[in-house]
Amino acid sequence: MHFFPKTAFCLLFALSSVPIAASATDKPKLILQITVDQLRGDMPTRHLDQLGEGGFRYLLEEGIHYNNAHHTHANTETIVGHTTLATGANPAAHGMVGNLWYDRSAGRTVYNIEDPDYSILTGGADVDDATEIDPTQRAATSDGRSPRTILTSTFGDELAVNTAGGAKVFGVSIKDRGAVAMAGHAGKAFWFSKAVGEFVTSNYYYEAYPEWVDAWNDKGLPQSFSDHLWELLNPIDSYLFGTRDDQDWEPDFAGFGRTFPHPLGTTEDKYFTTLLTLSPFGDRMTADFAKTLIAEEGLGDDDVTDFLGVSFSVTDYVGHFFGPSSLEAEDNLLQLDRTLADLFAYVDAKVGLEHTLIVLSSDHGAPEAPGYLASIGMPGSYVSPDEWNTAPAAEKIKGRFNIQGQLFEGYDHPYLTLAADIRDNPDIDRVALETAIAEELVAFEGVAYAIPSSRLREGSVPDNALMHAVLNNYHRDRSGDIYVVFEPETFINDMDGLSVTVTHGSPWRYDTFVPILFAGQGIEPQTVSRRVHTIDVALTLSVVAGTRPPSGATGEVLLEVLGQ
Repeated sequence: MHFFPKTAFCLLFALSSVPIAASATDKPKLILQITVDQLRGDMPTRHLDQLGEGGFRYLLEEGIHYNNAHHTHANTETIVGHTTLATGANPAAHGMVGNLWYDRSAGRTVYNIEDPDYSILTGGADVDDATEIDPTQRAATSDGRSPRTILTSTFGDELAVNTAGGAKVFGVSIKDRGAVAMAGHAGKAFWFSKAVGEFVTSNYYYEAYPEWVDAWNDKGLPQSFSDHLWELLNPIDSYLFGTRDDQDWEPDFAGFGRTFPHPLGTTEDKYFTTLLTLSPFGDRMTADFAKTLIAEEGLGDDDVTDFLGVSFSVTDYVGHFFGPSSLEAEDNLLQLDRTLADLFAYVDAKVGLEHTLIVLSSDHGAPEAPGYLASIGMPGSYVSPDEWNTAPAAEKIKGRFNIQGQLFEGYDHPYLTLAADIRDNPDIDRVALETAIAEELVAFEGVAYAIPSSRLREGSVPDNALMHAVLNNYHRDRSGDIYVVFEPETFINDMDGLSVTVTHGSPWRYDTFVPILFAGQGIEPQTVSRRVHTIDVALTLSVVAGTRPPSGATGEVLLEVLGQ
């Protein structure tokens, strides 16, 4: 006799009690999933009175606004959140535990979607040579990209399965990982290469570019922003942060400046494409490519539901450099609002919003800049793990366990990994060693918790929400040996040598808090304040489209989207 785990039974019961669309006429022609990178849940409503018509206001006033939505995993980074939204699973199942993780079999840190078997089609977009404002990609030893490291199916995958491959499934973003996660295994992904100034893909998806992609790149929209200035959309006295003086906690990256207008430079400048993606022009470019894709690939042209995932990345880049409570972040949000309004109007003209289901969320939220917090009398600080390997505490532990050489292989947020010689030494009690390290780490300034993976493997952790989130982030083969949680509003401000103002990636509520908004086909406006989760999105889309759930999905169906 076979028995279902209680959680699996509850999920099956929940699904059996929800009516699935019975015919093609009940289903949307297009599902448009928008992910705004680093859009904390309060940000759209904080600036509601400044928003225009047709963008965020359309979603907030004519859609369903879940205003108490959170990620349920602890490492709130880009690939983790995107994959969770796409799969309805936590990283414990989908495997994307961080933007980077230490690969024990390879003996090095790897980038989440790197794949040497599938290279960039142009042959010229070498990620290692690109000047990245998101330098986590520099860990990759190959410019190859694919979704093969995603261990569960996505909603888009299940849509393709359900329609015998008839559904058109795409992902688009400035960031490769944003596009790849949304496209899943069965879809096709395009992202912007800063190295060549074009949208690219890998030969996992195509043997050659579709003609329309070549035509879009040939028109040179990114290059048309050469010598442009990022100027304020509205008069400065209309902004919440318009009276703020120049703040010295914001870095002046590549002459971009701390005050408006911000110059992008010219195409001849080393950092031109990087600065392009640090301005609202980057999201405009992404939306233009997405609109062209809708037209050229015929999304929504028939009764088979198609899927397009668009991830807008500029909010994240601006947040890292200026913080979410900055004039730059405020203006960028207002300009993104106009970009969304334009995209929605285009979809309305091509497909009809009455035939389109739109869902908007975010991969993670963000803390505030410590400098900004200090200016209003609140605590916040930066921390560096560089000292851990050489600190007296490390020497103390090495003496206790008779360890020679390095104690740690390194720190890839949020995991500290022991040196290979230690992990391979059968004479060392790993549980005792990990416990001793964790006890020493929490004595360091800025460290709130250090959780040994041996405890996570056994489930031997306190029964509280924070520890559940850490468990949701644990994967046996990819997680490091100690999970580190910094104190609230405390984080590393260095990304591969680039000084930044804000870094996300914690289990604290400012990082887990994101909006979930549904609008379009048959949606009745309402605001829902009960707690919901990002793992609910993919499962809800599966019910709407009549597909089976993604293989690792563990969320709940958002019944309001079904009119219940």
